[in-house]
Amino acid sequence: MLMFEIPFGTTDWDSVERTEHPGETGKAFWRTRTFNNIRVRMVEYTPGYLADHWCQKGHILLVLEGALSTELADGTTVELKQGQSYQVADNTLGHRSRTEAGAKLFIVD
Repeated sequence: MLMFEIPFGTTDWDSVERTEHPGETGKAFWRTRTFNNIRVRMVEYTPGYLADHWCQKGHILLVLEGALSTELADGTTVELKQGQSYQVADNTLGHRSRTEAGAKLFIVD
C-alpha cells in the first residue's frame, strides 16, 4: 500500500453515503472514502452475515464493535473481537468474513 498526494483531512463517517452489499446471508453496509489508490471504509455487518465471495485483496481491518470470524482458504478460522485487527497482503491467502451477532469494522485497502 503506497499512500501519496493525500492532504491532511478529516472524515465525518455519518455524512458518508451508506451503500448496501448483500452477503450469502445477511448484509454489509459500507461507508467508503477513496484517496487515490487507497480505499477506507466503515463497514457494518448484520447478524448472521456471511460474505458471498472469497477475497484475495489485502486489508488492514480493525473490529470496532461486535465480533468477526475470518475464514481462511487453508481451513483456519480466526476469531476477532472488539479492539482486535488483522492485516493481509494482496493475493496472499483467500479469506471471507462471517459474524453471528453483527460487527462494525474499519478497513483500509
